[in-house]
Amino acid sequence: MNDIIQLLPDAIANQIAAGEVVQRPSSALKELMENAVDAGATHIQVLVKEAGKMLIQVIDNGKGMSMTDARMSFERHATSKIRTSEDLFAIRTFGFRGEALASIAAVAQVEMKTRQKGEELGTSIHIEGSEVKKQEPISCPEGTNIAVKNLFFNVPARRNFLKSNPVEMRHLVEEFQRVALSYPEVGFSLTQNDMELFTLQPGKLSQRIVGIFGKSYQGQLVTCLEETPHLNVRGYIGKPEHAKKTRGEQFFFVNNRYIRSSYLHHAVTHAFEGLMPNDMHPFYVLFLEIEPSHIDINVHPTKTEIKFDDERTVYAVVRSAVKQALGAHNVVPTLDFSLDVNFTENWKYNTLDQKEIGKENTYKPDSLANENSYKTFQTPDFQRKSVSGWERLFEGNISLPEVEQERKSDRDELDFLTFPSRASEITTKSGLEFPKSSESTGTTFQVELSYIVAQLSTGLLIIDQQVAHERILYERYLRQLGQASGASQQVLFPPHIQLSPSDFALVMDIKEELTSLGFILSEFGKNTLLIQGVPADIQVTNEKTLFEGLLEQYKHFKSELSLDKRENLARSLARKSSIKKGSRLASTEMETIVGQLFSCKNPNYGLSGNKTFVKLDIHKIQSFFTR
Repeated sequence: MNDIIQLLPDAIANQIAAGEVVQRPSSALKELMENAVDAGATHIQVLVKEAGKMLIQVIDNGKGMSMTDARMSFERHATSKIRTSEDLFAIRTFGFRGEALASIAAVAQVEMKTRQKGEELGTSIHIEGSEVKKQEPISCPEGTNIAVKNLFFNVPARRNFLKSNPVEMRHLVEEFQRVALSYPEVGFSLTQNDMELFTLQPGKLSQRIVGIFGKSYQGQLVTCLEETPHLNVRGYIGKPEHAKKTRGEQFFFVNNRYIRSSYLHHAVTHAFEGLMPNDMHPFYVLFLEIEPSHIDINVHPTKTEIKFDDERTVYAVVRSAVKQALGAHNVVPTLDFSLDVNFTENWKYNTLDQKEIGKENTYKPDSLANENSYKTFQTPDFQRKSVSGWERLFEGNISLPEVEQERKSDRDELDFLTFPSRASEITTKSGLEFPKSSESTGTTFQVELSYIVAQLSTGLLIIDQQVAHERILYERYLRQLGQASGASQQVLFPPHIQLSPSDFALVMDIKEELTSLGFILSEFGKNTLLIQGVPADIQVTNEKTLFEGLLEQYKHFKSELSLDKRENLARSLARKSSIKKGSRLASTEMETIVGQLFSCKNPNYGLSGNKTFVKLDIHKIQSFFTR
């Protein structure tokens, strides 16, 4: 019988390895930048064209390579970082596997120029699909200049799976930011299609954060520092009021290597407990310094996952460090023991009746010397009317006959409290009947400024006003996106909004859909947009806040749900612009919501799967009063 097992050729083996190491252009950029940092460079320049599909070029002023090293660097498992198996547990460099350059050269056209310090000539190598096309000595600056052209040129299936240029550019910017944050003492620059996106000078970590994310972060940074025999933590956290709904600005570095860890992220959010909503994520850039022998970084080819030999201790130290930082900078609210709430002049009183009258009421202590009864506080008038008669007897200012008279008048009023049916009603797709908005008789009302109650011929309909309005707007925006029919209202004084490079790339990716909804946006300089119009059917008081909230909601849904751009955008705008709980509605507004809800394709459920309404039929109501 013939043997069927054989060794794969190097070219095929490299392509298989590239499937894990080089998943998209940002993966190649990460490997090249990390190699430049390991080479001791003090300035690293990154040039990108067509979001890395056409060109990714990294130029550094590091120590460079000899002719032999330059050729060997493209072989599989060729590395200068380790020699023995013990070295795996003492690694402080980025690279060590010796797979990156070989994997990149297997799926791209690579040109490298390098020269060591003190040498007269350098080396130039051209490789296409793992095949060396040319190698020759040349004159070039000290350091290494490596250009990756036409990524996946020989793997068309992989190239077809790449996303649009704005999406791929956003991933490139994210990888650039991570490496730039890990070494603030190194200068970095990033240029996309001859447009300079970042120019980061060497400096402190706080300066690097501001340089990457903008000046608005300067006022929200809180220093975090904790030193223990097992682990040191340093870096910055953001104040709770600046937390966002989306993740993406949370950075953990272990021995200057960026990692992802939901376990440690939970430690940080647990330290913020009580200071922000549960669905918000704080900003943080935290560096953990630990002996390499206590961690294992050889878990995944991308090296973004590591294992600790004592995760619980690391969790406790990180949580303690963040808590102390919040307390030391007076971010955590403190108790004022000099204030006794029992003897304050103004004691704010919040009840449902206050919401109804729309103003605050205060209790004012009466003088006990002039008090002839056991009354301690002067009860507000609006509360007196809601107190039952037998309780008011003890207030000393009403007689029994007066109580009986009021209770009789209340019964008389209740006898006339009826909910007459409409002359004509319509039946919806869901089989429910609701009143026509054209014949308003006041039978639609609000409860707790959150629920709409409408009369049916067979009972009552209770609607969650926010969930229902989200469903209405969601289906409306989906239609507008499909027909590109969104109307716009011009902004009299167009505001400008400064975005991070990744957010700017995201907006450019969905700009066509935003225009279909009614937004009119124009570029206004580097990573800056001018908001010249917003959707006509949205009541806007601050166009900038609306757009920022929409963008955050879009990113939140993008990270939590698998939706296409149109559905995500319609869902995000509906969630942002819907009527919220606590909003007072006029009778016509309530009836309009009821009518529009049952005109939807799916009126029964909201965007999160919860019910939009509950029907309380007459038989159910009668059962409350019968035995």
